[in-house]
Amino acid sequence: MNPIAHILLVEDDPAIAASLKITFKREGWQVSWLDNASAVLTFLTNHHQDNHSSTVPLSAIILDVGLPDGDGLSLCQQIRHSDSIGELSHLPIVFLTARSDEVDRILGLEVGADDYCPKPFSPRELVARLKAIWRREQLTQSHHNETNSETAQEQLSPQHFSLPSGEWRYEPNSYTLFWNEQKLGLSNTERKLLLALLSAPARVFSREQLLSAISDYPDHRLARTIDSHIKSIRKQLAELNPNIEVIHTHRGIGYGILPA
Repeated sequence: MNPIAHILLVEDDPAIAASLKITFKREGWQVSWLDNASAVLTFLTNHHQDNHSSTVPLSAIILDVGLPDGDGLSLCQQIRHSDSIGELSHLPIVFLTARSDEVDRILGLEVGADDYCPKPFSPRELVARLKAIWRREQLTQSHHNETNSETAQEQLSPQHFSLPSGEWRYEPNSYTLFWNEQKLGLSNTERKLLLALLSAPARVFSREQLLSAISDYPDHRLARTIDSHIKSIRKQLAELNPNIEVIHTHRGIGYGILPA
């Protein structure tokens, strides 16, 4: 877990921000506070480019859904798809939301958030959620570290898939997927989902199987969100080439790369 963390807090309510800053500082964490959406990408870009800064590297982003100058959901998508902030585009993001509707919560996870905390909430609950995210990251990192150097080198090498839909290349060092040399702007979940399908092109996955393939902690109540992810991926691919159907629907079963 992060003994010294740096949280970017994006919240326009000064009272909520003040309460969270006090709680985070009691944990020994550093806090950077912004009260609007327009400053976030600039902050992240500057933080990424300032290699000589003594500032503790960012550990997570707390993002209010309702901001005065923009929608937190759209901002989350911009962060996930930004090329100017490097590895910061993969930081854990937790939404603060006054919206209690399940659809809004699912939408937040679909656009790339790692968790959400509905208002009103306890600052201690938010701390616990952040620590849980970092624990999962540590478990994943520990698993990778247990592999031998040869296997680790293979994992870091580009992966190539030659399929009827074209040539695919995945660059694990930059978490970037290319289709016919065109870079795809995918969220973390979309990237994992498409890689799972590409890695077993002859297989037809059910929604539950895809959810398990892309998550270490699948909540199968959210299996239907796979449909939304597939729709988003298809839309992006169609913008690049509308004449090729990459993901095929197998009615009553699920999805696969090869047609029935």
